[in-house]
Amino acid sequence: MQLSYWEYDSYFNNIDVAIIGSGIVGLNAALSLKAKSPSLNVLVLERGILPYGASTRNAGFCCFGSITELLDDLQTSSQDEVLTLVERRYLGLKKLRQNLTDDSINYENLGGYELINDPQTLTHLEHFNHLLKPITNLDQTYIDASQKIPQFGFKQTNHLILNQAEGQINTGQMMLTLTQKAIAAGVKIINGITTNHFTEEENHITLHTEQIPQIKTKKLLICTNGFAKQLLPDQDVEPARAQVLITKPIENLPFQGAFHYEKGYYYFRNVGNRVLFGGGRNLDFSAENTTEMGHTPIVKQKLQQLLTEVVLPNTPHEIDMWWSGIMGVGKTKKPIIQQLSDHTYCAVRMGGMGVAIGTLVGEDAADLVLKSL
Repeated sequence: MQLSYWEYDSYFNNIDVAIIGSGIVGLNAALSLKAKSPSLNVLVLERGILPYGASTRNAGFCCFGSITELLDDLQTSSQDEVLTLVERRYLGLKKLRQNLTDDSINYENLGGYELINDPQTLTHLEHFNHLLKPITNLDQTYIDASQKIPQFGFKQTNHLILNQAEGQINTGQMMLTLTQKAIAAGVKIINGITTNHFTEEENHITLHTEQIPQIKTKKLLICTNGFAKQLLPDQDVEPARAQVLITKPIENLPFQGAFHYEKGYYYFRNVGNRVLFGGGRNLDFSAENTTEMGHTPIVKQKLQQLLTEVVLPNTPHEIDMWWSGIMGVGKTKKPIIQQLSDHTYCAVRMGGMGVAIGTLVGEDAADLVLKSL
């Protein structure tokens, strides 16, 4: 990249806050900073032409917790911890929709389902409805929707649980709207910049990139989520690749909505009259612990098998496209929002729930930075 003195001076000098990562967390942090302190010079750096992480590559689920996922979480976390995270997801989705409008993100309230084979799971409906009523204000967040299985055409499925408060969005439209709002607010966004490392000095941070001379900023906020380990090797956040396919349009697609299967390790939804289907990292966690985009034969084979045998057993279909995205996970699902030093902060580890919690995480990170400015 060749820059004139004037370009460099205008964009990269006198930076108050530099944010690495232009996903949902980074852009919400930038918007919050400008809303609360309009005079701040806020710069967002992004390695890709478009946001490169999970924000533009996820499945567009507006979900906050299937029953089997919550049951699994209760094996390692207290009930209060699990419910706090569920509430954050629910409120985060609500705020995302309020901030951007349903039309701009193509929000569809089609429900979130879970395919169940163990009938014991249904015995937990009343308990979880009681626990979630203060959060969703619904008497029945979860209902038994097993009667829809013949209509949807699923096989190898005994029961179906519907979460009535879940939906789906177009994540490309979400990120486009967020980017436009950030630019309109005066946030500078520069794409195609890879930050290799940074050094902290007495009064500022120096960013070292592959493309341009050094950038100096008073404060640095790292929001790279699945790629965070590259800049923050000591933090408990690891990359987790998700592999995804989407079919060609299907005539008379028998279902609409977002669906989870096997504790959420597999997930699918309609995109118009197409089916988006992803997951499978549980087949080989070590192989999917990577920042490399791409696919593996074991996951591709399993996704195709489940698509044919479980999801669309009686419906002709063709795969149109494959892609992958990198999530940020750790020992717990609670995001890391921390001040790491005098001038450095991070907001990472979305645990595959960036759409749900990214708005609140970005705002909380901005508040943390503002306290020291």
